[in-house]
Amino acid sequence: MTTFVLGRDYRLLWSAAVASRFGDALRTPALALLAAALTRDARAIAAVTVAGQLPPLLFGLLGGAYADRWDRRRTMAVVDGARAVLVAALAVLVGTGRAGIAVLAAVAFLLAAFGTLFDAASFALLPSLVPPAALPTANGRLQAGTAVAGGFLGAPLAGLLFALAAALPFTVDALTFALAALPTLALTPLRRSCTCGGDEAEEKGRIPNHNCKIAAGGARARVGVWEGVRWVRGDRVLWTVTGATAGSNLAISGLMAVMVLYALEVLRVPASGYGLFMAGVVLGGLAGALAAGRLAARLGTLPALRGVLLAQTVALTGFAAARHPLAGGAALACFAAGTTVWNSLWAAYGQRHVPPELLGRVGAAQRVVGLASAPVGAALAGFAGQAYGVAPVGWAAAGVFLLVTAGTWRTLGGSGRPPGGPARNRPAGRRAAAGPAAAAR
Repeated sequence: MTTFVLGRDYRLLWSAAVASRFGDALRTPALALLAAALTRDARAIAAVTVAGQLPPLLFGLLGGAYADRWDRRRTMAVVDGARAVLVAALAVLVGTGRAGIAVLAAVAFLLAAFGTLFDAASFALLPSLVPPAALPTANGRLQAGTAVAGGFLGAPLAGLLFALAAALPFTVDALTFALAALPTLALTPLRRSCTCGGDEAEEKGRIPNHNCKIAAGGARARVGVWEGVRWVRGDRVLWTVTGATAGSNLAISGLMAVMVLYALEVLRVPASGYGLFMAGVVLGGLAGALAAGRLAARLGTLPALRGVLLAQTVALTGFAAARHPLAGGAALACFAAGTTVWNSLWAAYGQRHVPPELLGRVGAAQRVVGLASAPVGAALAGFAGQAYGVAPVGWAAAGVFLLVTAGTWRTLGGSGRPPGGPARNRPAGRRAAAGPAAAAR
């Protein structure tokens, strides 16, 4: 198997992603803990969570359009800088006792809105950093790094920092955003082209290191925003994989919504051992991330994706049948491994087969479609768990994966080239990479 040297720019971007993920892992549980300290109203606490989930659906397509028109390197750095200022302001409000539920919800909303632009720019930038054949490996290492930073370091540390001082995890998070902006700025500047028409390439509003400006509004802007959706819809493989991600997110979101109850009541995990139980899931995800490149090299990207779906269906069936913490934890870890492999490989496939000037919009379209089912799955699992208990939720998730696997089996049996796609869909001679999954499961 070929060993790829991913290079300086990839290492810089990897460092920025890992630092940012570490901060996210500190902030997310700290927000929940702070909300619970402010009120015991479940609706108010849920509002903070919902506020952070809405922006990807509301602004995801727009973020992709801007990511294709602005300098992606600078966009990522500016967004990280803005998020650093925002979280630092929150830390000051928390430290002075002036942060209420409305403030937490507003900050969660703004951070997620900035995140849509950052994710689109990151996804579109990475194809210029590593060779095309290294896409799965680059994706996997990003997944592995963020899993370690978030699952093993950030999340366990969040509660400790919050116990020391409520403002402390937010202060550290602000620092991680500021630190993440520095390696992004150090990336080698690249000059790109984009799909804006000639009448848009006016001197006024020209973006440095880019040869046009974004349309100010009207029909041209709307066309640009929706172009990614049309591209995904017109490519049979991308549309199939995006639909599979939406279907699997329906199951995953539902299962995770009741996971605490499932572990405690069905698998009989001791409350004191729940953290260890979930650490096994992180380990499984880490193993999958590190194996993604090898699987793609051995099987091909699309056959590997098909095998992942089948393996995840088997793992979820075993999880649903398990009634012991060890058996259930092992099955869930295997499932998590499949999730990180999927996230790595299908992002890599899209980045190899989508024209570089459309990567921001196509990646955003995949995220919006793929994530739209998540709140539906969580709501359905909540109602079903209340009415019938949480045990059937595991079987329902396995059933959804079985349907997704059956529905995509034929399309994913190809060699990794877009079936029947025009040659221009496969830009040659460009170096490509993988970033965060377009609609990470």
